[in-house]
Amino acid sequence: MKLHFIKATGVFFRTLPFVALRLAVGGLFGLLTVLYFGVIGWLVLTLLDAGTLSGPIAGIGLFIATLIFLGVMRLARRYVLYLVAAGHIAVIAHIVDTGETPSNQIAFGTSKVKENFAGASALFVVDQLVKSVIRQFNNTVISLSNLLSFVPTLGNILAVLRRGIALAASYIDEAILAHVFLNEDQNNWRAARDGVVLYGKTWKPVLASTLIIVLGMYAVAFGVLLGLTPLAAVFGGLSPTYEILGWVVVGGIALTVYLGVLRPWVKTVVITTFLVESRELTPDSDTMDFIATRSQKFNELVANAEAEASDDPSPGDVPGNELPRDEKPT
Repeated sequence: MKLHFIKATGVFFRTLPFVALRLAVGGLFGLLTVLYFGVIGWLVLTLLDAGTLSGPIAGIGLFIATLIFLGVMRLARRYVLYLVAAGHIAVIAHIVDTGETPSNQIAFGTSKVKENFAGASALFVVDQLVKSVIRQFNNTVISLSNLLSFVPTLGNILAVLRRGIALAASYIDEAILAHVFLNEDQNNWRAARDGVVLYGKTWKPVLASTLIIVLGMYAVAFGVLLGLTPLAAVFGGLSPTYEILGWVVVGGIALTVYLGVLRPWVKTVVITTFLVESRELTPDSDTMDFIATRSQKFNELVANAEAEASDDPSPGDVPGNELPRDEKPT
């Protein structure tokens, strides 16, 4: 297994304008989080101190406020963070593929997203289906039940590993999206299908490096959170209200670091590993069959590729949009 951490880190630093943009967006969301929960927390504590609000009612109010916040964040992630992340993916793919850094990365990434996808909804649909395929495939090729039968004491560790495999899908699908950006001559669904097929041929090194980096990222994030806890303790020495505000500030800073720095770096590592490992490979029908038997969602992806290809045929398309036969997947 080859780890491309050094190369990917170099690519990461070459995309610092996009990293700065993501950091700014993450900082904005972190600030909004602090302000939102700060105001909600201050209002609830004030009403509790005044005796105008009971504990159960306050708890229900906080629960509803949290649900509203999560709903807004989900929409913001889909229509704001998603587009920014996609533009960053396009720039990373271009650098890994050509070795050249666009002079205006923000404009380059934005134009690539607009050229390939009509809007955020189209991007979201393709990405979510690819993610479902990758998740099903990973769960099938990595079976941990036999290990549990031999070493029961490793149950907790393997549970964490399963969670890591599930989280890996959210990064590997971005690598597939990078493949889409590099194959503009194909329709999006066909390029996504071919990207998944290439992942089927390289899943061992790509998934292994993704697991390592994802688990490491969460360890670092946890360390950052622990390092910031004294800040909350300082606020806690003033009053209970300030203690809550302190924890909100700590959470906001941790969220900013996670969204603005850690996730972009992990994404860069996964995309670089996938593109480098699959550079000399071509999609083939044997690997398609290999994936199809392990992911029902892959058949839906293939159907979308065939449907779009029939609507917009290109030279070289064949009935059924079949791929050539190649070596057996490993």
